[in-house]
Amino acid sequence: MPIIWNMRTVPGRLFYASLVHLHLSKFFSEMCYSKRKACLVVIILTTGMCMWMLCKQRNHLPLMITSKNLYCNKGSASAAITPLKDGRTFIVSPYFDTRDNILRVLAIIHHKEVKELYCLLCCGSNTSYHSAMAIIDLHSDRFGFPYGTADLLCSIPENCDAKYVSILPFPKGDIEQMPTFKIKNREPTALSADFTVCISTMFGNYNNALQFIQSMEMYKLLGAQKVIIYKTNCSQLMEKLLQYYITEGTVEVISWPIKDYLNTSSKWHYSMDAKDIGYYGQITALNDCVYRNMYTSKYVLLNDLDEIILPFKHWNWATMMERLQQQNPNHGVFLFENHIFPVTVSTSDFNILSWRNVPGVNILQHIYREPDRPNFFNGRKIILNPRIVYQTSVHSVLKPSNANLKVSNDIAIVFHCRGPYQAHLPKQSLIRDATIWKYSSLLIRNVNHVLNETMFSQVVTKQEGYSGSKAVVR
Repeated sequence: MPIIWNMRTVPGRLFYASLVHLHLSKFFSEMCYSKRKACLVVIILTTGMCMWMLCKQRNHLPLMITSKNLYCNKGSASAAITPLKDGRTFIVSPYFDTRDNILRVLAIIHHKEVKELYCLLCCGSNTSYHSAMAIIDLHSDRFGFPYGTADLLCSIPENCDAKYVSILPFPKGDIEQMPTFKIKNREPTALSADFTVCISTMFGNYNNALQFIQSMEMYKLLGAQKVIIYKTNCSQLMEKLLQYYITEGTVEVISWPIKDYLNTSSKWHYSMDAKDIGYYGQITALNDCVYRNMYTSKYVLLNDLDEIILPFKHWNWATMMERLQQQNPNHGVFLFENHIFPVTVSTSDFNILSWRNVPGVNILQHIYREPDRPNFFNGRKIILNPRIVYQTSVHSVLKPSNANLKVSNDIAIVFHCRGPYQAHLPKQSLIRDATIWKYSSLLIRNVNHVLNETMFSQVVTKQEGYSGSKAVVR
């Protein structure tokens, strides 16, 4: 097969640079016959400058090679996280981005030690492959940890209908031994959900069963058709509950074995816990969830299991978002302020006898929220249109940054039922907010249905009680 030199490639530019050098040499030789020494100096300087510019741009120039191919028929990797042989790169998933007609491979990389990566695209004919140097776009929110989320951007030629890709830490090598990944979002699909909730990540042998059921049922009451959970580990009891919701069609569980490869932190910043990556790779999981649902869900919510975006003026997310979009037609990312409802302060209401043996927190008993802390960052959680988002963090979208809109607290807040931030405050200093109670009758009915369907009373006797903070009735 003849080689076509492309000016966007390193070999192509070297080829054309050599032609330019040849013509310049001939030009100076003819024009400066009597001043050959001076012309020689000019030629050497010109050549050196060209070579320096090529080397300087090397990290930004894709390397393209077309050749015979033997690897296209391999099976594709199916794990959520796949390490490369360099030990510093971990591939999550490749997504075709129709907005830019480019391949975007989500990965976790070491921010200093990974300098070059290459995409090896298996073209549709199964007779050739396309190799390109990836542009490495490291996300800005790394919070000091050595490893962070990165987009590996690879161009796809018009004559290459790529369905699979491999990522290489070197331009040449034994490609037969490299993992192959199926490119997602390659085929157009119709929207199948209005709201999808992305939960990242479930870790710490999670066993807060009652609050988990209540959160799932609240999400459904508010309008969610799908909940995607990135799971590192949980209790056996939680495995049973997850299976119930998987069978129901509400939950999809993505196994997230990040602890097998990196020393993970449960903190958000490196200064708090000097590990490899923060919060079990939460940011990577959230970005994967956005791209996973890019063309299947109208809206995607990014929040934790102990958080519920709770409307004040509307019954559900659909009517709330319809109103917000009418008022803000140029925005597609909506940020809702976080408010702590501490589990250490309770009411005696809704002390339901049949729930007492269920490990976990009963959110209906926690209607007192902490006031805002002066001079502290108050995090927000997100409802977004995934088709306008390129990169997201936990509390806001990174690209495009101008898409973020802070929603007023009189429209909705994040009901965050967890341990206190301000444990020193007495109950009278908290704000009574019983908005969650407007869903109480439906929530109680639905929770009881889940407990009956899972034969929970038989299972819970074999489990240890909830190890988190217990609510104190006052």
